[in-house]
Amino acid sequence: MSAPDDDLPVRACLPALAASLEQTPNAVLVAPPGAGKTTLAPLVLLGAGWRPERSRIIMLERRRLAARAAAQRMASLLGEPVGQTVGFRTRLESAVSQATRIEVVTEGLFLRRLLSDPMLDDVACVIFDEIHERSLDADLALAFALDLQQDLRPDLRLLAMSATADTKTLCDLMRAPVLESQGRQFPVTVRHAKRDLASARDLPQAAAQTVRETLSGTEGDLLVFLPGTGEIRRTAQLLDGVPALVLPLHGELPPGEQARVLAPEPDGRRRVILSTSIAETSLTVPGVRIVIDGGFRRAPRFDPGAGLARLETMRISRAAATQRSGRAGREAPGLGIRLWTEATGRGMALHDRPEILDADLSDFALATSLWREAMGGEATSLRFADMPPAGGLAAARDLLVLLGALDTEGKPTEAGRRMAALGTHPRLAALLLAARTPPEAALAANLAALLEERDPLRPRPGGARGGPPP
Repeated sequence: MSAPDDDLPVRACLPALAASLEQTPNAVLVAPPGAGKTTLAPLVLLGAGWRPERSRIIMLERRRLAARAAAQRMASLLGEPVGQTVGFRTRLESAVSQATRIEVVTEGLFLRRLLSDPMLDDVACVIFDEIHERSLDADLALAFALDLQQDLRPDLRLLAMSATADTKTLCDLMRAPVLESQGRQFPVTVRHAKRDLASARDLPQAAAQTVRETLSGTEGDLLVFLPGTGEIRRTAQLLDGVPALVLPLHGELPPGEQARVLAPEPDGRRRVILSTSIAETSLTVPGVRIVIDGGFRRAPRFDPGAGLARLETMRISRAAATQRSGRAGREAPGLGIRLWTEATGRGMALHDRPEILDADLSDFALATSLWREAMGGEATSLRFADMPPAGGLAAARDLLVLLGALDTEGKPTEAGRRMAALGTHPRLAALLLAARTPPEAALAANLAALLEERDPLRPRPGGARGGPPP
């Protein structure tokens, strides 16, 4: 491995991690962002004695950008191109080969793989990166993997990696020991705003003003956290003419633009990076000395009126704020500027709510039904850190029966299997499957894109346009 990673803090606990997984099938690794767990843990486990030579290690990432970046970094440490020993797979692209032994995949894609290949015969270990984010897909994938391990694959290793030390529930769930790396963090001075914003709509103006004030008399790149791409675009417009390069960072960027943000500018120009919450964990943005945090994020919440999940703008938790400001202290002492008052900060939730408590559970209900079928139809008792709300789960099952995805006994139908294979909400999958002609398929695809709050007219790499294919 190359020298820049030789002193990553997590390295010291990796021998203990390897030894632990020799003795017990599960482990929890706790290390703060930037400690090196995403980059180094899979590479160390590659040489484990319990891993058959031709088997793979699968690592889950919540976001496409993080999956690609993790695979590229590990491949570079091995001196290989992506797609050889280390590869990645997302919904939109993949780089894997017969030689791939570490495969970084998005959580949703791994769930679909579990349902189509529940035995995971060629997989020796599954790594759940950033498990503390508690996405619905990660919770469900972990429940399936634990069920598989208990009944049919006792040799399967499961490793959960978290950036927070609050792991007792997770350790109890996995019946696993915890290994902790303290990490390396330079001091970060945190400043709060003197007054709160009247509305999240005022964020672009406030963020742009703070950037302009901060650029003078400071050094290093600035990382600005904003809720979404709309706020990023408006803030970038308000920063026209500043003496720095303004770059966006979000999951919809083309790979080349994402890669540019994750490496320093060759000419050493100062940068202002406008990012969604994607930069909280998993990704390393070099050169950042100052973090300006708007204090909001977008998260899915079920909208009963539309029958679909909608992205809502909401306050972040205190844990998320700590992770964000910590990005300023990765390479040197830094500065964290929070665009809310100390009084507001004291009222913020300690941690973000697990997605399973607020999300639309239609996908969840369909997936669990398909999993039970794959496991032989038995009433498997799946284990979750937080159980889904009974009312939400009952409503989801009723909807699936109405859509024809489940029969009245709760078992999946052929239509339900086809819906699950499409990888979208069951309502939208039913819409797509109802199309009988090419024009109907094109109309259904555009309607599904609009209902899912995607932009079917957004420019694509190479100038192409259009939403998801029919």
